Amino acid sequence: MKLKKIYLLLFLLLFLTPVKSETEYSFYAGTFDTIDKEGDDEATLYGFEHNNPVLFRDTFIGKFSPITGGFVTDKNSIYLYTGVQAEYELGPLNIVPSFAPGYYEAGNGKDLGMALEFKSELKFSFDIFKDSKLGYSYSHISNNEWGDKNPGVDNQTISFSKIF
Repeated sequence: MKLKKIYLLLFLLLFLTPVKSETEYSFYAGTFDTIDKEGDDEATLYGFEHNNPVLFRDTFIGKFSPITGGFVTDKNSIYLYTGVQAEYELGPLNIVPSFAPGYYEAGNGKDLGMALEFKSELKFSFDIFKDSKLGYSYSHISNNEWGDKNPGVDNQTISFSKIF
């Protein structure tokens, strides 16, 4: 029942928000807990992310914009997050570091120690068509040792992004 409420909340946040010009949606899939030593917590993850470049701030250290998203694993783990990303464009290559605190629920997957977890990510994407990108990202999720335990996880994903 709790998982259904989370899916409903995520649906309301991401799909019922007004779509403005230049809103970017990313769909991604990959491996959760890529470097798991025991091998029993590795899982496949599927997720999506919303980025609204209209809300960006261009600063002397880069272009920053808010992100919101979430993923679910095949072991029913779920992570919902909101944060900020920077974007650096080098021709067709985009380098996108991001940081996002979020809510994590283990489901049948790896226990990360507490519900509040932080995701740091580095994404490389290429402009493939007008308003479309194909990307690879590597992320780390942990609780900064605020919980009783902090095993952390490293994830790898492939993404497709479309600007509407």
